[in-house]
Amino acid sequence: MSENQKAATRKKIAHVIMWIVLFALFICFIFPFILVIINVFKSKGDITSDPLAIIGAHGFTFKNFPEAMKKMNFLTVFGNSLIITVSATILTIIFSSMTAFVFVRNGRWKLCTIMFSLMIASMVIPFQVLMVPLVSVYGPVLNSRITLILMHVGFSVSMAVFMFHGSIKTNIPLELEEAATIDGCNRWQTYWKIVFPLLKPTIATVGIINAMAYWNDYLLPSLVLKKKALYTIPIATQAFYGTYSTDIGLIMAALVLAMLPILILYVFLQRYIVEGVTSGAVKG
Repeated sequence: MSENQKAATRKKIAHVIMWIVLFALFICFIFPFILVIINVFKSKGDITSDPLAIIGAHGFTFKNFPEAMKKMNFLTVFGNSLIITVSATILTIIFSSMTAFVFVRNGRWKLCTIMFSLMIASMVIPFQVLMVPLVSVYGPVLNSRITLILMHVGFSVSMAVFMFHGSIKTNIPLELEEAATIDGCNRWQTYWKIVFPLLKPTIATVGIINAMAYWNDYLLPSLVLKKKALYTIPIATQAFYGTYSTDIGLIMAALVLAMLPILILYVFLQRYIVEGVTSGAVKG
């Protein structure tokens, strides 16, 4: 066997091994989702006796969904999650894109450089370090959707500014803004009519990443929201966990109801994610 043939054989073996490893990782990631789907249509007894069976001994059942919706007060908690997620996502996109625009176009100012560096440095601080002093300081103003929305925005804006900063610096030529100024646009009009529309890929990416984080977040809402009328979906699912018993079927139904809206959003916007992430890459 020649050296070329040996190299080709090694390449094929490496290719096969790579696909086997990727398939194994895919199974590891997708298995919990499959487990939820096949158990949501089974009774509690069937899930307990054989959770891996596709069809339970008593066949398919759809009663888990209406019971779960009633017990978790689904319409109320869904509305709370929707209001908080949409409001925080929109505010994050607006504030972070405007901040990034100021940082990029005033890069010579030392203050802008210092502030941008501090925002990037703040990204490495975990939320768990801040949650105890956060609750201690802002205890009197907790238990409010507005407080939770502002906290979400505050914790997310640094990453969003970083993404918008790279996108504006790389993909939006200064000549476009100069042409708009010559045509009579002020700085505010230039931003909204020229810069912001060109940021659509990054806006979609920041929007879906933050929307998924806000929708699925449990820790921060559990610290801020104490009234049941303000609960979000992740907090409301705790109603299915009892002290002595847990209805797994209702939990599975609640999980499906919680993941469907954000899953639909991801399906429609997934094509923008890679484009938005790479739009801020440095071009050689």
